[in-house]
Amino acid sequence: MKVFLTGGSGYIGQATIEALVRHGHEVTALARSDRATGIVTGLGAKAVTGDLTDLSVLRNAASAADGVLHLGWSAERSAEVDLAAAEALLDGLGGRGPYVHTGGVWVYGDTEGLVDEDAPKNPPEVTAWRLENEARVLGSEGSHPVLVMPGVVYGRGSGLLEYFFVEPARATGAVRVIGDGSNHVTLVHVDDIAELYVLALGAPAGSVYSGVAENLPFATIAPALAAAAGVPGKVEHISFAAAYEQMDVIAGAYALDQQLTSERARRELGWEPKHLDAVADIAAGR
Repeated sequence: MKVFLTGGSGYIGQATIEALVRHGHEVTALARSDRATGIVTGLGAKAVTGDLTDLSVLRNAASAADGVLHLGWSAERSAEVDLAAAEALLDGLGGRGPYVHTGGVWVYGDTEGLVDEDAPKNPPEVTAWRLENEARVLGSEGSHPVLVMPGVVYGRGSGLLEYFFVEPARATGAVRVIGDGSNHVTLVHVDDIAELYVLALGAPAGSVYSGVAENLPFATIAPALAAAAGVPGKVEHISFAAAYEQMDVIAGAYALDQQLTSERARRELGWEPKHLDAVADIAAGR
């Protein structure tokens, strides 16, 4: 299959290009800089110059593909840019093949136990904008939309946990834990979520899949984050108010207590996560 993807030079995108190539797909990736071009071509993809606001570029690239993966994200005007890009990609692809859109399980808010994709949504401030975009994508007529909702992605010594907890701990000498750390965090290794994106190209139209391999209390992973930061055993419990002051609105996401099952992806797509010991992988920087 000829696959076009956005976000190919990013953290999850690089792993996804590798997975696509490994499965025999012909990959074209959006690249907004010489650096990004070097990354995606080095992984075996062809580069298309442009960014998420170049709607004609997105439309043309999608029209030449059999399937599209939208992993790209804009830090500025996130909701507006994401929706416009999605609509351009859907328009270019038409109903000829699958369009896989990226969501995230944070939109479910506190889940009060283990839930699946049909659970009510109550997103924190940082991801509230996703709800309307996802509804628009899934409701698009004459197309083949699929929604992949990753948990907190880790692995390869990078990801949001690295950025918001490991790197700050290197500077302060301790990993910050919001409250007592009893809240559960949804986790998935970057290589495993990449495999789910590839499998999603074969999913029925309108499908929604959570990409979660483990649900662990934050207090359980905090020592692993401290080990990765080089400050083993150093954990600092802080209030939500302090977390919000230090981390801004994303603190509301890391304070969530949520558990998601990926049974649907396992049953319908045959997804089999290989990385099932996040604590060991995070501590070792893997």
